[in-house]
Amino acid sequence: MTATQQHSDITPHSPAQLVRLVAGREISTRVRDKGFLIGSAVLIVIIIGLLVFQVAMASGEDTTRIAVVGGSAPVTEALQAQGEALDTTVDVVEYDDEGAARAAVEDGDVDAALLSPGSVQPELLVETTGGQVETLVQGAVQGLAFSQQLADAGVTLQSPELDVVALDPDADANLEAAVVALVAVFVLYMLLILFGQFVAQGVVEEKSSRVVELLLATMRPWQLLAGKILGLGLLGLAQMLIIAAIGVAGALAFDVVELPGRLIGTVLTVLAWFVLGYAFYASFFAAAASLVSRQEDLGSVMGPASLLLVVGFVVAVPAAQDPTGSLATVTSFIPGVSPLVMPVRQAAGAAAWWEVAVSVVLMLVAISVIVRVGGRIYAGALLRTGGRVKLRDALESERS
Repeated sequence: MTATQQHSDITPHSPAQLVRLVAGREISTRVRDKGFLIGSAVLIVIIIGLLVFQVAMASGEDTTRIAVVGGSAPVTEALQAQGEALDTTVDVVEYDDEGAARAAVEDGDVDAALLSPGSVQPELLVETTGGQVETLVQGAVQGLAFSQQLADAGVTLQSPELDVVALDPDADANLEAAVVALVAVFVLYMLLILFGQFVAQGVVEEKSSRVVELLLATMRPWQLLAGKILGLGLLGLAQMLIIAAIGVAGALAFDVVELPGRLIGTVLTVLAWFVLGYAFYASFFAAAASLVSRQEDLGSVMGPASLLLVVGFVVAVPAAQDPTGSLATVTSFIPGVSPLVMPVRQAAGAAAWWEVAVSVVLMLVAISVIVRVGGRIYAGALLRTGGRVKLRDALESERS
């Protein structure tokens, strides 16, 4: 019995079984593919690297060390209060004499040394002039002297407590969520490119090796296309879930984010948009790849979809900074671009529920059109080998 006869005997006949068979074949093939494994490892390394970078930035808090000779509690309090105003933590170190303080500045143990802070003309020792430490100490000394002069004159200052009212109390949380969404969108962008290429390369490989002729002897073209898209889509979703789990667990473990609920919600939103984006681009790539028979020709037919992906990611970056801007708002409704822009606007709290709903509906309509037209192109061009197939010829061949 030949291999073809064996394949025909064991092949299920229901459309659902045929689609599952192709999907399983795509998954098993790609799991063993070195490119897939390397790409997955690179994405995980990038996520871990971003977490380490955030931890390093958070741990590198700005601290100013100031040596004080002949200081007191009010001097320390004044220096620390001035440091808070300049967004730096002041660490005051007491020294007994000027020589020790001078040596500490020369050795780099402290940033500056304040001598005789309670005198008429205190002295500040620094390695080089013009730094922030001069402004800090000058403000603290002047404030301390002013308070002392008022106290000597019998004047008591009553400082009113400032009532701070935030016009947008969720601004910091929204910005944090938008940054998380931007990182997740970067992963989504990379996966859409990776799996779009897998779909296109698989189509060309089957055409060039004539495997597609054997497959189409037992199933319809749409079943082959559906199985290919479904299998790689499930694999891509599983990969993104793994990356998301690593990213969320790392962010919570290292205390990179303060709102775990918002973090998880943002990640789930990006996952949902991945499903829509993948359905759109996978159908596009498969139909385009069916027009050629060599891997070298893929670039010429994948250009439009790849360019749309690049535009989406490029727009997503400024959208994180200005989610209510015209550019971000308009592009979040454009099919193909919206999966990369709308998640950022949602995370930033700049997208109303009806905007998300309209964007999803437009995306679903675009997917249905791409699947319908792309399926016809795929069916008409799949068995035509040789040079590049014209779009019109593919559509006419499918009709016949």
